[in-house]
Amino acid sequence: MSAAAGTTAAPLLSVREISVHFGGVRAVDGVSFDVQRGEVFTLIGPNGAGKTTVFNLISRIYAPTSGRIDFDGVELTRCAPHEVASLGVARTFQNIELFEHASVLQNLLIGRHTHRRSGFWHDLFFTPAARAAALQEREEVEQVIDFLELAHYRDSLIAGLPYGVRKVVELARALCMKPRLLLLDEPSSGLNVEETEGMAWWIHDIRRELGITVLMVEHDMGLVSKVSDRVLAMNQGQVLALGEPAAVQAHPGVVEAYLGGSQDLSSLRRERT
Repeated sequence: MSAAAGTTAAPLLSVREISVHFGGVRAVDGVSFDVQRGEVFTLIGPNGAGKTTVFNLISRIYAPTSGRIDFDGVELTRCAPHEVASLGVARTFQNIELFEHASVLQNLLIGRHTHRRSGFWHDLFFTPAARAAALQEREEVEQVIDFLELAHYRDSLIAGLPYGVRKVVELARALCMKPRLLLLDEPSSGLNVEETEGMAWWIHDIRRELGITVLMVEHDMGLVSKVSDRVLAMNQGQVLALGEPAAVQAHPGVVEAYLGGSQDLSSLRRERT
């Protein structure tokens, strides 16, 4: 476990009694948790538990019915979606969201848009200030390409890449935003065992080498156990358990929600494609 997970410093992300209702459905119902600086914090739960909805509330894709979300002292529930990104929150998606007919490099440069400072007229006439900004953006993107070992695919179109590589490219695009908090929505979804092992190493390195805090939604309990400092289990929009991975996976309510019995949840693995 990281040292950050055990400190009493103010959390980087604080979620307090957050709820969102869609008609009569309470997708998230009174959920509270803190994410400490430098930790990997994971949300688990069966399909429909409300995990991705929590991500969408943090990203401001959804507006909460009640409750509050604070990121490093800023109340996110009062921010517009584009402001959340500029504060240092980036995310990946359960279903890959990339421009398929653009290259890897072009997709990653899009991830730098929140840091563009040259201005409309400078960009229009490609002034020295715009050229300097473009060069800086390219240097930042190349660092991410090297970090995630994507140099071989730099000029490849997304449409021609294997699924596992696309997942890493989406991760790279999020890193190009230079986030302080990275939201990973089912990073192992659709990956085989070897690719999932690789994803575990990337998450370790993102936290250790880049100092980025990670909030993750994941179903693969092997990956959860390998990378997570703490785990929050949800079901039907509510919190079931919060703690270290082994303790949460052994919690009777969590086992019941997943398996409907007393089996060992640690043996649960997602079906691979």
